[in-house]
Amino acid sequence: MAVSEIAKAINADETYLNEEQLAVEVTGTNFDSRNIEAGDLFVPLQGAHDGHDYIASAIANGANATLWSKERVDFRPQDLPVLVVDDPLAAYQKLSQYYLTKINPRVVAVTGSNGKTTTKDMIAAILSQDFNVTKTYDNFNNEIGVPYTILQMEANTEFLVIELGMDRPGQLDFLSKLVQPDVAVITMIGEAHIEFFGTRDKITDAKMEITHGLKEDGFFVYNGDEPLLRERATTLDMEQRTFGRQASDDLYATEVADGRFETSFKVNDDPTIDFKIPLIGDYNVDNALAAIEVGGNIFQIPDQVIQGALEHFAITKNRTEWLSGNKGEAILSDVYNSNPTAAKEVLAAFSKTNTEGRHIVVLGDMLELGAQSVQMHADLAADLDPNQIDTVYLIGSDMAALRDRLLTKYEPQNVHYYTADQLEQLSSDLQADVTAQDEVMLKASHGLHLEKVVADLTN
Repeated sequence: MAVSEIAKAINADETYLNEEQLAVEVTGTNFDSRNIEAGDLFVPLQGAHDGHDYIASAIANGANATLWSKERVDFRPQDLPVLVVDDPLAAYQKLSQYYLTKINPRVVAVTGSNGKTTTKDMIAAILSQDFNVTKTYDNFNNEIGVPYTILQMEANTEFLVIELGMDRPGQLDFLSKLVQPDVAVITMIGEAHIEFFGTRDKITDAKMEITHGLKEDGFFVYNGDEPLLRERATTLDMEQRTFGRQASDDLYATEVADGRFETSFKVNDDPTIDFKIPLIGDYNVDNALAAIEVGGNIFQIPDQVIQGALEHFAITKNRTEWLSGNKGEAILSDVYNSNPTAAKEVLAAFSKTNTEGRHIVVLGDMLELGAQSVQMHADLAADLDPNQIDTVYLIGSDMAALRDRLLTKYEPQNVHYYTADQLEQLSSDLQADVTAQDEVMLKASHGLHLEKVVADLTN
């Protein structure tokens, strides 16, 4: 876009732009001055640091225009077009909505307490078989990440598969109205962010906000095995599709079988097709069902094409990702985030895998559980069986409650506990302990940084 088009789209103050600057062509956007490329519009955001302070870095990396807060107008750069606005973030969001309307792809929006990134990846893989698709990068799913994803779209994009995150009421309302989805998907309701909501009922109400921007002729796709979603869906008049494990669901799984590194299943719609996903865990079948519902039943991708797409889809890093360790051990990395539902599901799946050595589990604190946190950590003891999980490593203040519970069923030498500042010691001890025959699973909220342990085990 030319600067002149951007200025009109976001109602920027053009006082500080001359005719030559208005004609400058912008070929991308970024809010991180370190990642600016030649031709980008720099978006200075206010966070722990003020993005305006990094304009020199942005220019050095090739920015050829910048948004700029009117409160900092006296400090604006003089050597490139400056689009002065009340709020750079709001302008960034407005620009993304303008660009979305201009490209006009069909939009599939995905949210849920667990599984939204994996489901997003599966839907994108299926639709990519027949269409040009842009999907959310990594987990860029908030008020900054969603505009970023939109503005990365190529002009030929036919589908935008976008992940919408949530940690407070009203957030999904805003994001849904920003992207105006043709299809809204809710994977499931769990305890994620229960610290801020208090109950699963309130979490469900907040998740339902994804339907607020849904087009009138759009589809609402949700987990039909969740009574809280079924109850609220009765108040909506748009077309609905459910997935799950019950015959009452529009699409349900049959003959689910666990493999060491994959899971297979069939569906009621066409029991002749064997679907496989390169993930372990019964719960990932539900994510696949949501993707089949969207790609197959709504957008008519043939089952055989879906079969191939699911078997080889690209998984976002650190989501139940199998890796090979330095000693040859198999590592299941699921360290991006954690909550009780997700932890129980991956523990159940990992317990069933076959290994010649030991099953070793590394668990870190599950954050944002509020007043119930200590009890929820302790309750994970029910999902750890010494006959299936041989050795347990725990890290974080609330994991002390799980340690105390486990010491009633495990031998002390098989339960290792560390405070959050002892991550390096945990990593060192684990590396010394693990053998080539073992399998290691790691799961924690991102704030514990178990990805550093994964890096130590695999580098």
